[in-house]
Amino acid sequence: MANRLSRLAPLTGALFSVLGLAAFLSSHTPPGVSASGSSVIVFYKAHSSGQQSSDLLWAFAWIFLLFFAGSLRSYMRRTPETEGLSALLLAGAAVMAAGGATYFGFDYTLAVSADHLQPAAAQALNLLALKLVFAVASGVAILRGAPLPKWLGWLAIVIGIMLASPAAVVALIVVFVWVAIVSVLVWHRGTTAAASA
Repeated sequence: MANRLSRLAPLTGALFSVLGLAAFLSSHTPPGVSASGSSVIVFYKAHSSGQQSSDLLWAFAWIFLLFFAGSLRSYMRRTPETEGLSALLLAGAAVMAAGGATYFGFDYTLAVSADHLQPAAAQALNLLALKLVFAVASGVAILRGAPLPKWLGWLAIVIGIMLASPAAVVALIVVFVWVAIVSVLVWHRGTTAAASA
C-alpha cells in the first residue's frame, strides 16, 4: 500500500495545479498597495465569501505543492549532478508555500473581518498581503541532467524570472501548467519503471 501511494505522489503536482487554478479563477483582484483603508473594507465586504473560498483553496494548493516538491526532489536525486539543486528546489517550494500561506492568510483575515476593521488596520493588512527559487532551481536541475525534457528546464527558469517581474500573474498561470506536466511525467515514468521491474 505504501509503495502504491509513493508511486502516486508525483500526481500531487496536478492537484496543486487544479486547486491553484480554481483558487485563482474564484478570486477577485484585491485593492492595490496604495488603496485607502476604506476602499479595502468596501472591497472585502463586497467579495467576502468569494475571497474566503479562494483563500481556502490556496491553502490546500500550497500543501500539495510541498508534497509535489518532495516527490520531485526524490525523482531528481537519482541523477548525482542534481543532488544539491534538488535540495534547493525543495527549500524554494517551502519558502514559496510559506509566502503564499502568509499572503492568503492575510487575505482571509480581511475577508472574514472586514466588518470589524478600522480603515488603518485594513490598509495595513492589505499592504502586508501584497516567489522565485523553486522555479529557477527546478530549471537548472533539469538542465544539469535530471531525467526530464530540457525545454521544461528552460521554461522553469523563465517562470522564475517572470515571478519576480510585473508579469507575475501570467507566470503563476504558467506555473500551474508546468507543475501539471512535470507531475504527470514523473508519475508516468515511475509507473513505467515499476511495471518493468
